[in-house]
Amino acid sequence: MTTTTTTTSSPDLHNAPEQKYEVTPLELFFDLVFVFAVSQLSDTLQEHLSWRGMLETLVLLVAVFTVWFTTSWAATAIPVAQSRTRWMMLAVMLLGLFMNAAVATSFSTSGWAFIVPMLLIQLGRTVWLIVNATEAAFRDHFFRNLLWLLATTPLWIVGATMSSEARLLWWGVAATIDLTGRWLTHPIPGRRLYSEHIGFDGGHMLERCRLFLLIALGETVFSTGTAIADAPIMWMTVITGTAALAGTVALWALGFGRVDRLTVRYVEETGDPIRATRLAGNALTVMVAGLITVAVANKEVITHPNERMSVAVALLLFGGPVLFLLAEGWYLWAVPHIWPRLRLIGSAALVLVGFAAWLAPSSIALIVAAVTLVALAIVDQP
Repeated sequence: MTTTTTTTSSPDLHNAPEQKYEVTPLELFFDLVFVFAVSQLSDTLQEHLSWRGMLETLVLLVAVFTVWFTTSWAATAIPVAQSRTRWMMLAVMLLGLFMNAAVATSFSTSGWAFIVPMLLIQLGRTVWLIVNATEAAFRDHFFRNLLWLLATTPLWIVGATMSSEARLLWWGVAATIDLTGRWLTHPIPGRRLYSEHIGFDGGHMLERCRLFLLIALGETVFSTGTAIADAPIMWMTVITGTAALAGTVALWALGFGRVDRLTVRYVEETGDPIRATRLAGNALTVMVAGLITVAVANKEVITHPNERMSVAVALLLFGGPVLFLLAEGWYLWAVPHIWPRLRLIGSAALVLVGFAAWLAPSSIALIVAAVTLVALAIVDQP
């Protein structure tokens, strides 16, 4: 994640005009590589449905999403209309394809296939930004970003040389540092960050985040459809498939309803679009994690509708929507400064119904979760 650094002695930056432009076909084409990534993450979690599997998926999600977000931010700061940006995105797209293809085996066979393209993207794109940024404040931030990357690169490399058990520790530390740097905008001692009134198309970057949220929602639909196709044709398949889709539609309505309209209006009016979109990326990381867990839970329940829920499936089925709602609520509180009462109530309700449905068959739990989400979506409508 990127932001800008300036001081009060740089009025030229504060007066920089904001340029607005639409999302381009190349950016949509670029996103297709990350449609594949979200699918890979979902499949990986389903194949390793355990505490360790959840942690491995989280580490990989942080790395993959950081690549997508920072590249998309770069293509907003230096528009895709410029040929240098188009070539940069195509290069990231090529390396990202190989990185995402290695998601499934990154913790089992060799981690090199994942981290080599990932590090090439992160380091190469950051150097590219330092060279091509038009504002001194941008170049300063990207230089600090590079320092953070150089600090974690040895951790990723050492982790690739370790056994799969030790790799999780090394890569977990590296991912945590990378995520912290992105959330805090890569600070270094003695430097204070300012991003107000700097020319940046916040609306464009917000739209890129909204499109990635659709990618994650699409994975829940894809997983539901795959599970229905693989299940025997019977009433239980119809019931669980309908409940899974209803829950997904409710999450879509919660993500693109009243909150979405408030966010779009705020970003259009704020004097600090960089902060607004930077925090949107932070919230989106957690929301996507929640949607991946929902996708896996839906598939598990449709496949095994009459079995009692395991701890893992219960956490995915009810914890995923809770992550989604809490992340969305945090963004409402942190950016447009709206108290997210419905998101907090909804999260508490999901926890309670999750405990209540603990002894029921997984199909009943899925229906209860879907009904809760649909009720929240209805209440959330203006």
